[in-house]
Amino acid sequence: MSLPSFAQGIHPPTAKQLTAAKPIRRFPFAPYLVILLSQHIGQPAKPVVRQGEEVQRGQLIAEAQGFLSVPMHAPATGRVTRIGKALDMSGRMAQAVMIEPYPAAEQEFPERQGTDPLQCSAAELLQLVQNSGMVGLGGAAFPTHVKIQASLDKGVETLIVNGCECEPYLTCDHRVMLEYPAEVILGIRILLKSLSIDRALIAIEENKADAAAVLRAAIEPDWPIEVQLLQTKYPQGAEKLLTQALLGREIPAGKLPADIGVMVSNVATLMEIARLIPRGQGIIERVVTLSGEGLGKPGNYLVPIGTPLDFILDRVGLEAEQPRVIFGGPLMGKPVACLQTPTTKGVTGILVLKGPPPDHPRPAPSPCILCGDCLRVCPLQLNPSMLGRLAQRSLYEEMAHEYHLRDCFECGCCAYVCPARIPLVQLFQAAKTNLRKLG
Repeated sequence: MSLPSFAQGIHPPTAKQLTAAKPIRRFPFAPYLVILLSQHIGQPAKPVVRQGEEVQRGQLIAEAQGFLSVPMHAPATGRVTRIGKALDMSGRMAQAVMIEPYPAAEQEFPERQGTDPLQCSAAELLQLVQNSGMVGLGGAAFPTHVKIQASLDKGVETLIVNGCECEPYLTCDHRVMLEYPAEVILGIRILLKSLSIDRALIAIEENKADAAAVLRAAIEPDWPIEVQLLQTKYPQGAEKLLTQALLGREIPAGKLPADIGVMVSNVATLMEIARLIPRGQGIIERVVTLSGEGLGKPGNYLVPIGTPLDFILDRVGLEAEQPRVIFGGPLMGKPVACLQTPTTKGVTGILVLKGPPPDHPRPAPSPCILCGDCLRVCPLQLNPSMLGRLAQRSLYEEMAHEYHLRDCFECGCCAYVCPARIPLVQLFQAAKTNLRKLG
């Protein structure tokens, strides 16, 4: 019997063998940490510390500015050296707090009175999640408390736990499920209580069947939690496709899972909720996959948020002369503009690929030959070929109104199969930017 999935999509090499068997290891503290204050959708957090001030690990250093914002906490005990601008992954200057960790500090969390989250009310849990600064750790970095509130407002009935990790190279979620099964299950139970619902489905691709077995063993018979294996296919982990594969229900264009009674949450997000909420702590580190043929020591590491990229690459051994560095995976990740860029809550992986030799530049794109390959793989059944041609002619409104550009979530399937090597995703991103400028 075939496993559930969605229509179309692609099967790129997974490249997970580099790190899938590597246990999570703690990454050392860098000589300085750069905590960007905009690591989420919404207004940047507002600093509540001063330059020169001593901070303790886990201490609040910036408070949320409105409901869509989240607070930030100190990843290490040390001294605030500067509050000002720093480079983000796109090369733009953004507000940040710089901390110099004390080399001799024990870096232990201060003792706080514990809280049993399963004895809290739904309103109390929502506040605890907001206080933790939690965002979606699957890469989108959407504030978790906002997603919970939206799900409550819509009256969701089912929680889908996303453990698919379909992006090539990335294995951090896989290792979280293998090494923290009790925390994953507790995080699910906390979220079920905060939503006042009693149904959770854990979605895992079949190439991670070992994780499915470990989680099944951690579930008590009377808990309303079920593990479901899915076909290994990209982009299986996209919210709309995952909901369709598991429940057979389509999310209408322009709508969210909550609109059809579903909330989708990443497995690492739930693990961190279980670790932080009972202790009243904020998120200050996360599991990151460091992978790629350009690294000497690929693996899965628990990395302090704000660790500069150049420090990470130096520690794991940069072996590429002209590396291409990506935050995330090769298909939906973002290229890094500066090696001093710090990690953020939304960084799932750091991928280092070997660039082409200087005397063998990549071939330039050629004109579209109307082969239809992009139509056959688009998981949302859009027309990437037509969208690309319209983008090249700057017909952005026609792309949006007649060809549903806004439904595209830039998975990269079309660009992956395009024989003409047309940068379709970049064209769509530029078109969306111009549409926003047009209002």
